[in-house]
Amino acid sequence: MVPPRPTSPPRTPLREVAALLGVPAPESGPGAPADVTGVTLDSRAVLPGDLYAALPGAHAHGADFAAAAARAGAVAVLTDDDGARRMRAAGTVLATLVVPDPRGVLGHVAAAVYGTRPTPLRLVGITGTNGKTTTAYLVHSALTALGRRPGLIGTVETRIGDERVGSVRTTPEAPDLHALLAVMAERGLDGCVMEVSSHALAQHRVDGAVYDVALFTNLSQDHLDFHGDMESYFAAKAMLFTPDHSRRGIVCVDDAWGRRLAAEATVPVLSLATGDDSADWVVHPDEHDPAAFVLSGPDGVLLALRSSLPGAFNVTNTAMAAAVLVTLGEDADAVGRAVLADPHVPGRMERVALEGGGVQPLAVVDYAHTPDAIGAALRALRPGTPGRLVCVTGAGGDRDRDKRRAMGVAAAGVADLVVVTDDNPRSEDPAAIRDAVLAGVQEVRDAGRDVEVVVVGDRRRAIREAVAAVWAEGADATVAVVGKGHESGQDVGGVVHPFDDRDELREALRLAAGTVAR
Repeated sequence: MVPPRPTSPPRTPLREVAALLGVPAPESGPGAPADVTGVTLDSRAVLPGDLYAALPGAHAHGADFAAAAARAGAVAVLTDDDGARRMRAAGTVLATLVVPDPRGVLGHVAAAVYGTRPTPLRLVGITGTNGKTTTAYLVHSALTALGRRPGLIGTVETRIGDERVGSVRTTPEAPDLHALLAVMAERGLDGCVMEVSSHALAQHRVDGAVYDVALFTNLSQDHLDFHGDMESYFAAKAMLFTPDHSRRGIVCVDDAWGRRLAAEATVPVLSLATGDDSADWVVHPDEHDPAAFVLSGPDGVLLALRSSLPGAFNVTNTAMAAAVLVTLGEDADAVGRAVLADPHVPGRMERVALEGGGVQPLAVVDYAHTPDAIGAALRALRPGTPGRLVCVTGAGGDRDRDKRRAMGVAAAGVADLVVVTDDNPRSEDPAAIRDAVLAGVQEVRDAGRDVEVVVVGDRRRAIREAVAAVWAEGADATVAVVGKGHESGQDVGGVVHPFDDRDELREALRLAAGTVAR
């Protein structure tokens, strides 16, 4: 998917781009000197007037595709010494800007070309292991209710006014990000709410963007296949709370990582905590209604709020959304009303039900794919489930292997029945992944907790067996299918097969109700 570009991009002289990088302007080659009207690092997405960023990759160097970029109309190439050598060896003649780390400067180049630094948009950036998507939708929904025109960039989709474009990754590459911000400004939007992943921060994807307010939700084990250890994972997240990336921040200090970030951030930050009066923003839960709470903040702000989504973690997400809106200067009373709007977050505690299907188990799909997220989702569902709580879960292949056993522990620690299945095994042996999750479930069973477990590799059949197992209990039971959330495919051996947990869960309910042939 090629993200939209502005229809009337600025024309930036190539010599200005060279001056920004501190390198000589190319004196020879087609289009030199030239005006640059766009930036891309994908040779297949090059448009006439583009600067093509030829970056070194794990399996190939972008410079190997420079000739194709030139044929598509690229006026120049940004690359490193190795890339320049490859172009010379291939006989590719194109104006070339050579820097030691092209990825490290790409965001600033894209911002200069698209005119997005400074940007007229109010930018909100949200990072953390869990809660980014939900909090982004809450902020976007509330801003819309306040009469603003915000854009949205995140894991599920990009929203530009009424246009919705599916996302390839949580945070786009830097050229695509700045093109999107330029398009939003061109179409009259006044802000953008973004999820900012740790990968994006480590890979310079948000360079050149400075967020008016940055949010930190929490940190728990995930993505260690990329970062290596929790310290490096934290360091990547903490980059968002530096002057290069934000002006101020709001940090949830309910975990130790948040407390550390609040102390180490190099931009002004406000803390948010549950029941801790020493924080700047304090969530005061309602003893009788788990969805209701009072949020107190600086300058005497006091808001009586209610989470439209189940679970204590969504109370925190709602509080974060309200706090950022007030910090942006929105009227506190209006914010209190605006955050009550249901944001409908795809694949996040999303209920699936048969229309007119009579009494049926509560069926929920959630993106939870870390131990903490799985535990939190199930604990949110436990109080409303007098019967059995079933969790269908698995772990992704070619990702953080160390969290798999812990995912099994988290599921078995709350659910009555755990159905271990496949979840994007990718290039790994699915059975080996299932065994790792199963080991965590067995650990809980060995410790004495009475929890059933079955292993069903085929995810479609696993969902159907989970529903069938508790159908007779009706509304007393709950089936939670966790891990994939909004995703519409299942990656097996590098082939992505169409698969949507929500569709499969709905079909399982129909089968159990006997409305279609089994």
